[in-house]
Amino acid sequence: MSDRAVSDRAVSDPPVSDPAAPDRGAAGRPWDVWQLFFETSARLTTELETRLKEHGCSLMDYQVLLLLRDADHHRLRMGELAQRLVFSPSRLSYQIGVLEKRGWVRRRPCPEDRRGLEAELTDEGLAAFRRLRPAHARDVEELFLDVLEGDDAQRLHAIMERLARKVDPS
Repeated sequence: MSDRAVSDRAVSDPPVSDPAAPDRGAAGRPWDVWQLFFETSARLTTELETRLKEHGCSLMDYQVLLLLRDADHHRLRMGELAQRLVFSPSRLSYQIGVLEKRGWVRRRPCPEDRRGLEAELTDEGLAAFRRLRPAHARDVEELFLDVLEGDDAQRLHAIMERLARKVDPS
């Protein structure tokens, strides 16, 4: 980048937390809110991951088990599962492979068209989910739910739904 480009950028792009930026209300400046959301989400995810690892499971393993546990007949098409987890097909294939080795999930042809594949929760996977759920639920309550007050949950839910529609309008 040229010196001129750096100089122009420095003038036109104030720091995200620029104290001279106009205050947009008591809830904080929008860019400060974004930064706090980003950092807190990362820290929360890391802490939940660390705690689940103590029980021999990753956060993504748990999410796959949860989605399959909640699905009809404990199975989902691979494409739908990838979409719900926001995974690429190759990342999902790897994740399912990890869970297959543990005996928690199996791949099977879709009974409707026999061309597609489904991921299916095994009895061992359901038992693992039931074993993991109490500790994970306590961790989510301690780290996230316990800090919500009054109508925070409803307000946060509405905000997250708007964000979800913005990034995935389908």
